[in-house]
Amino acid sequence: MAKTANEKISRPPKKAKLGQNFLADVNGAQKIVEALGDISEATVVEIGPGRGAITDHLVKRAKRLIAVEIDRVLAAQLRLRYSRFPNAEVLEADILAVDLSTVLTQRIGPLRDLRPTKAEKVRVIGNLPYYITSDILLRLFEAHALIDFAVIMVQKEVADRIAAKPGSSDYGLLSATAQLYTQVTKLFTLPPGSFAPPPLVHSTVLRLEMAPRIEELGVDEKGFIEFLKSIFGMKRKTLFNNLRENFDPETVRAAMKAAGLKPDVRAEAVNLEKTATLYKALINR
Repeated sequence: MAKTANEKISRPPKKAKLGQNFLADVNGAQKIVEALGDISEATVVEIGPGRGAITDHLVKRAKRLIAVEIDRVLAAQLRLRYSRFPNAEVLEADILAVDLSTVLTQRIGPLRDLRPTKAEKVRVIGNLPYYITSDILLRLFEAHALIDFAVIMVQKEVADRIAAKPGSSDYGLLSATAQLYTQVTKLFTLPPGSFAPPPLVHSTVLRLEMAPRIEELGVDEKGFIEFLKSIFGMKRKTLFNNLRENFDPETVRAAMKAAGLKPDVRAEAVNLEKTATLYKALINR
């Protein structure tokens, strides 16, 4: 996992199950934080602060910082390191289990103030663990109403899939889902040497501006997500053959014709607009 590093914190042994590769490029860390823009009046949620290279910049700039770290030792070290910053809070937790809406309505401070506050849209930043990147992204998409935008670093190949356009071999479920909820912008790429220990891959920083298209496309969110999962389930199959697993073949032919799609087209070649048209044609028959 590509995480953060700071030489002032003793380095714990690498834990293979967490896939830890700590960011060691000071300039790279600053560049990632600068992609958040002016955060002097913003709440920032950092995913996987690790050893604090990115966090060091955030605590000096953000109005409020919530750093979520799953590693118990790292979380304790970070909590001690940033104890003099009243704007910072370190949560020892799995980001996949965190209820963002609950966290954002709690008051920060050494003594938990139970009086609720009004949730505000936050900016998310993080060097995402390679092995659960998709799971974290899905959690962020689910919480899109609470998020302004996210600046994340992921494996370059994953970034290529997230930003892929219909018709390319990289376009798939992750691309379609990301583009259903966000506007994706590639920012820059860091080499393996920017991390300690160096991973075997390059890492790309993305900006994901929350811009959900559910209403625009006229689909029900849960049903459409399940539909995307089904049509990308077997990418080598044609869209028709994927759909006939769950729908009558004649119904599929009629729906595809209504959506202006040829029988031999594959899901990776169909944009979200036509995919939504196909979905509505199927469920309305």
